[in-house]
Parts: sequence; structure tokens; C-alpha cells
Amino acid sequence: MAITLTKKAAERVEKYLESRGKGVGLKLAVKTTGCSGMAYVLEFSDEIPAEDQVFESHGIKIMVDPKSLIYIDGTELDFAKEGLNEGFQFNNPNVKDSCGCGESFTV
Repeated sequence: MAITLTKKAAERVEKYLESRGKGVGLKLAVKTTGCSGMAYVLEFSDEIPAEDQVFESHGIKIMVDPKSLIYIDGTELDFAKEGLNEGFQFNNPNVKDSCGCGESFTV
């Protein structure tokens, strides 16, 4: 499987990278936290760590460490705008449950 971006998410990442003035892509990971157990970590990366798996979607490189990949393999990252709120949304087929606030999940 792979990690993918929708076209809208890729365009948003590209704009962020351009405004930063540097960066090779997006780093996606998970950490233990929240009421459901795990939360996504999304950062811009200036280098590609040797141990990371690299995926490319719509011209954007996505780096994922091996420990995180088992929880997010197959995830599609989208960017949505709802009213005054906007942000990245994770469509992860591995999620079994998530907390009410949407900040954490379990697999």
C-alpha cells in the first residue's frame, strides 16, 4: 500500500513549502497520546531520513518512519475547508475507533 495525497492536499503542501522557502516534503508519523491512544504528527521536512519510507503523490514526497507506517499504511491525506475551519484530514483505513474530538484514534 502507500500514503497518498488528494490533489487539494498536495496543492496546499506545495504552497506551504514555497512560503517556507525550503523543504523536501512532508513528514507523517504517529505518537501515543489522547483519549483513544494515537495521534497524527504532520511536519515539513528539510531532509529525508535514511530509515524512512518515501512515497510520492502529486509531486510531493511523503516520509514515514517504519514504526508509524504500520498504523497509517493506506492513508489518504486530504485538505478541507468547512466554514471558518480548514485543515488536513486523514482517511486511514486502519482506524477502528476515534475520540469524540477527532484528535486521536485506535487501530
